[in-house]
Amino acid sequence: MARDIVISIDAMGGDSGPAAIVGGMVISASKNDEIRYIVHGDEAELRPLIEKQQALDGIVEIRHCDDVISMTEKPSRAMRSGKDSSMWGTLQTVEKGDATVAVSCGNTGALMAISMLRLRRAPGVDRPAIAVLWPSRGKTGHTVVLDVGADIRAEARDLVQYAIMGTEYARLDLNLDQPRVGLLNVGTEEHKGRAALHEAATLLESLAAEPDSGMRFVGFAEGSDIGTGEVDVIVTDGFTGNVALKTAEGTATLIHSFLREAMGHSVFSRIGALFALTSLRRLQKRLDPRRRNGGVFLGLNGAVVKSHGGADATGVSAAIKLAFRLAQNGFTQKVAERVAKAAEPNE
Repeated sequence: MARDIVISIDAMGGDSGPAAIVGGMVISASKNDEIRYIVHGDEAELRPLIEKQQALDGIVEIRHCDDVISMTEKPSRAMRSGKDSSMWGTLQTVEKGDATVAVSCGNTGALMAISMLRLRRAPGVDRPAIAVLWPSRGKTGHTVVLDVGADIRAEARDLVQYAIMGTEYARLDLNLDQPRVGLLNVGTEEHKGRAALHEAATLLESLAAEPDSGMRFVGFAEGSDIGTGEVDVIVTDGFTGNVALKTAEGTATLIHSFLREAMGHSVFSRIGALFALTSLRRLQKRLDPRRRNGGVFLGLNGAVVKSHGGADATGVSAAIKLAFRLAQNGFTQKVAERVAKAAEPNE
């Protein structure tokens, strides 16, 4: 089968360096014979790493870049001085049509800023969003949550667009025909929440009532509903979504450390841990963020996957797998069509 899906990779972003990026490329290439790569970064550092890997033979093009945008660099500065960086080159490759999807582990703010500059917003989209998959007890095992940090503001129209984009993402990655959509609020009661939420709820009720909307609007949802599986898509502004995401990540890390401490507390605890080892490994695998690594930038004229900055080879491979699915399904075009169609009555 021809390797006709090209993925543009920022090999210099992230905390683990190019070795982790190349490792993720190897894992993906070994499992998928439809992808090839255009890799951006320091050629002197990348070429030896790539040439050692038989799985990457003949499927990687290296495009040298002199600069790297640091994880602490301000987005405004990155836009002004980052034109020779690996991140800029990665996105420009998608802009030119040489690749279908961009993947980066780099600075989130800089990546969004440069993505908006190079790829621009899709027609009808006021504010792009970042969507992630959140572990849940539902049949799919995950809930789509957006926005988690693209823009701290969100008015009613923005929230409606997030719902449309999140619905399409859930249809693709969770294989749902009609995802259930909820607006994150401080309570489920109708009188609670700011005015923009109530306006968005009214608009979403009308939208969901249309025969081909592709969604079911279930009303307001609370933070505790994200993991229950009762809602497939949770919609909120970027400030609230990012705080919720970072809080959940911190809580998961805390519980993991508490569990390890408890299991090693005494000889009997360690013996009990041995008997529970299979179950513990199953739990660890289910909650392993590396296996669902990748936030998707929605609402741009091109697909961008933001991998976690600390991702190892397994995490990078998961982000590449997600990028492949987006490219394979023409995701960007489908989202643009949905948003444009929803905007027609208001034009």
